Amino acid sequence: MTALDDDERLLQASVREFAAGEVAPRSHAMDAAGAMDAALIRRLFDLGLMGLTIPEALGGSGGRFMHAVLAVEALSAVDPSVGLLVDVQNTLVNGALLRWGTADQQQRWLPELASGAVGAYALSEAGAGSDAFALETRAERTSDGYRLTGRKLWITNAHEASLFIVFATIDRSLGHRGVTAFLVPRDTPGLRVGRKEDKLGIRASSTCEVVLDGCQVGDEQVLGEPGRGYRVAMTTLNEGRIGIGAQMAGLAQGALDHAMAHVRQRRQFGRALAGFQAVQFQIARAATEVEAARLMVYHAARLCDAGAPVITEGAMCKLFASETAERVASLAVNLLGGIGYVRESPVERLYRDAKIGQIYEGTSNLQLQTIAKQLLGPDAAS
Repeated sequence: MTALDDDERLLQASVREFAAGEVAPRSHAMDAAGAMDAALIRRLFDLGLMGLTIPEALGGSGGRFMHAVLAVEALSAVDPSVGLLVDVQNTLVNGALLRWGTADQQQRWLPELASGAVGAYALSEAGAGSDAFALETRAERTSDGYRLTGRKLWITNAHEASLFIVFATIDRSLGHRGVTAFLVPRDTPGLRVGRKEDKLGIRASSTCEVVLDGCQVGDEQVLGEPGRGYRVAMTTLNEGRIGIGAQMAGLAQGALDHAMAHVRQRRQFGRALAGFQAVQFQIARAATEVEAARLMVYHAARLCDAGAPVITEGAMCKLFASETAERVASLAVNLLGGIGYVRESPVERLYRDAKIGQIYEGTSNLQLQTIAKQLLGPDAAS
């Protein structure tokens, strides 16, 4: 389940080389500016990383979910913001279209998403965070489709996106059975991308509000079926959590690598820090946790590729990897000391980047609730 085949190892090695050579030199400036380098986004498309799971016949790389996980992990070891851009594109946007899109929708959008169009997943609202389906955004039926009105918040990739998957309710009295997913191009009249959030971490990744003011969409823009948006979202998010697990496992490995390089080189009291047993034990425990997180992510990804349910495994790997990332990044700052505390240090950025892992795509408490519900039944976790 966790051993990599030849093409997976080749992809992993090539993405690591790209991350070291082209992402790392840009990361500090992108973090400071709070913006992704447009030339870097172009390179991600050129390398096929934005369409990893899209079939070759539709312009993609024809890879498996595991390929996307490996790419996200390798990128995130250097810059989790870049890892997130690739993750949302592959696991949420491309994944939703591949699973739920009609043949016409796939022909229309997947070639663009593989070649130059960034996608965004517009679910969250001010009152619909962990309770993701307490949606206020309305989809009013018209003679030729639907009119969308509402305001989405915390939408990743919104600044760069050409296509939004928007979730709205066609009838609030139906609860989650009224939620419907729509494919909404950026240039749709009435759609406006609002201000970009000034965040603690993953600052190069854009997070914006998206305002829908009477956006008219046709019936052919419904993703799935009317009233099936809850199922579209849940199946997509279950897989998306594996992507976040990969991002956090990569972040943790990156922080650990910086810590190990430092303790080998830094000398105190006449010897390298790596010679102190207290430091050795901290490194050993961190490495064990990172390996466990990675194996959980790979296991969940393999299950996903096999078509097996990943509700529990997705929640578990996201929970464990995100908490591991925070612990290991914190340890890296501690071991680097003052060097690790300044903005020029990669571990300072990784430490800030780690916190979001326990918040987005379902908080840690929500993951625990999901796991408990799967293990004990719905009544025990309610």
